[in-house]
Amino acid sequence: MTTRETPASASAWLLRQTIQAHRDGASVGVYSVCSANQWVLEAAMTQAVVDEGFVLVEATSNQVDQFGGYSGMTPAAFRDFVFEVAGTVGLPRERVVLGGDHLGPNRWQGRPADEAMALAEDLVRSYVGAGFVKIHLDCSMSCAGDPVPLTDGIVAERSARLVKVAEESRPAEEDSWPLYVIGTEVPVPGGAHETIVSLTPTDPDAARATLAAHRAAFEVAGVPEAWSRVAGLVVQPGVEFDHMQVIDYDRSRTERLRAVVGDYPGLVFEAHSTDYQTPENLRALVEDHWAILKVGPGLTFALREALFALARIEDELVEESQRSRLTQVIDERMVAHPESWQTYYEGGEREVHLARCYSYSDRMRYYWSDAVIEAAVDRLIANLRATGIPLPLLSQNLPEQYHHARRGELPVGPRSIVVDHIRDALRPYSQACRPLVLAGASR
Repeated sequence: MTTRETPASASAWLLRQTIQAHRDGASVGVYSVCSANQWVLEAAMTQAVVDEGFVLVEATSNQVDQFGGYSGMTPAAFRDFVFEVAGTVGLPRERVVLGGDHLGPNRWQGRPADEAMALAEDLVRSYVGAGFVKIHLDCSMSCAGDPVPLTDGIVAERSARLVKVAEESRPAEEDSWPLYVIGTEVPVPGGAHETIVSLTPTDPDAARATLAAHRAAFEVAGVPEAWSRVAGLVVQPGVEFDHMQVIDYDRSRTERLRAVVGDYPGLVFEAHSTDYQTPENLRALVEDHWAILKVGPGLTFALREALFALARIEDELVEESQRSRLTQVIDERMVAHPESWQTYYEGGEREVHLARCYSYSDRMRYYWSDAVIEAAVDRLIANLRATGIPLPLLSQNLPEQYHHARRGELPVGPRSIVVDHIRDALRPYSQACRPLVLAGASR
């Protein structure tokens, strides 16, 4: 960085370079890690170090807000937390791109629109003021008294209102950020609530109408210069997941939609809910101009897989009275505090138990910060550090990590094994996006 550059301006440059390279014909993109979980962030930042690239980390509006959100963190606190994790793996701050996801009246839909939008303005102000450079504006939800669904015009007017706040909140010397993502076909954060059978990709004319409505609204709001920093449009490529199944990308259904990008220089598509797509599908999405791929629950799903596997190894090595009982402790805590899953999972006792523990929607991700569960995880890690992990047991329970260890690529310790297994979920994204090597993209 130059003396006048900040981590925010440097990271914004990296994101813009990636988008510009894609627009110039390179089949590159960036994946967005939507998580506040420390294990996940450590894995993502380790992957960025290995790739000699950067990491895009996004906080969702219900997770991090001006009041703390469900994570207990304001945007400034989340920024500091992310930078702290980056420091532990040796990733410089200027290689961490911070984004805000679904910023708008999402948290306050039960209130009248004026009240909800005033709170959304404060939300955006707090994100931009904390140095978040990628701002996803989501005003697609109806508030109390609103029509259902909202028109493009209403969504665009509200988005432009938030852009005006963002522009007023950015540092005076900055002219390269925030970068904005817009769109009215925005999937529900965290995956579908209900069982899904199929999805229809966004109609190309609807995408063009959304862009036209937003550009006009920016003009009316007095922020036409911000239009040049609209970097992404959220459109539905036909991918999603529910509790027990994944809807895979079918590029034969998006040919007309893909052509929309060609009419808007500097713009790429953003795909939400790409969790659990195959490596081939992720690569196809990037090639087809979904150059920003969102992933979240799939990473905490991998965290759960790794910790449950280590708990099975612990059962073989540790006396019953000394075990962490991790899997039982988690289920007990989820049953005792069902507010984060009970409205999502339906069926008999067995079906609900399976969904609670193993579903793709991974409502378990809301419980890892529970103090009782954290204590059980700490005990599991301590027990396995004390016993060591025999390679045959690692092979039985986490075969990929066994192969990495046998090749000398992975220390056989419980923490490194968990992080590496989460990276197994990230490696296909890295390969699909082909991140720009920083050595070849210096300023």
